[in-house]
Amino acid sequence: MSSTPHVDDPAAPADPRRFTAWPLWAVLAGAAGLVGTVATDLRPDAEVEAINRGESHAVVPADVVGLDPAIGRVGFLAGLLAVFALMVFAAAWRRHVETLFTRSTAARVVSIGLIASAGALILGYGWRGALANYLGPEAGAYGEEGLFVYYMLTDFGAYIPWTGLIASALALAWMAWVERDVSRILGTVAAILGVGTLGAVVVSGVPGLPGILMPFWLVVTGVWLAVGRSRIAHPSEHGA
Repeated sequence: MSSTPHVDDPAAPADPRRFTAWPLWAVLAGAAGLVGTVATDLRPDAEVEAINRGESHAVVPADVVGLDPAIGRVGFLAGLLAVFALMVFAAAWRRHVETLFTRSTAARVVSIGLIASAGALILGYGWRGALANYLGPEAGAYGEEGLFVYYMLTDFGAYIPWTGLIASALALAWMAWVERDVSRILGTVAAILGVGTLGAVVVSGVPGLPGILMPFWLVVTGVWLAVGRSRIAHPSEHGA
């Protein structure tokens, strides 16, 4: 009688054909999101210098004029790449997971969270691209006050939309620990980051924290699903 290997069975024989490519769209989305959100975050020089001195600084419209439009443009383009990759990953998830695990509500929550974040990120990164445009090629189209409005939109604009992925992470954890269709190690990572991020937002009141942690979760999840053992990525190996 043949037995089905458990998704977390370390004694299961290695299979070099087990690699699955479609979860790598999550890796691309997360990596591009970290660049578009964190690495290219636009902050006035006066604010950065005050932070380095351990002081506070109230940003005023005059500070915004000195922002680097090139950094803003890179962030905008990286953000667009993250949005498109999220859409493709959501579509691949629906094709490869939802169509097989039709009774799993959690599987649907994962894709809904991805799509919700992708839609909101179009605005978040779009505002950054608009600010870069008005600081660069169309400089002078708006005064300091107008640029300041765009700056305030970009302050958390690329951070808040990643909140949708908290729901995706928690749903993945449910699939791991309740439905047993995902590696419990990956489910534990998803639960820690999902609950930790949500808890940090509630306690601190800072709505932009998901933009720092959830792209990282997406990278980890994509890599794990591509090379690890989970029924959702390799259903034929586990009898699904």
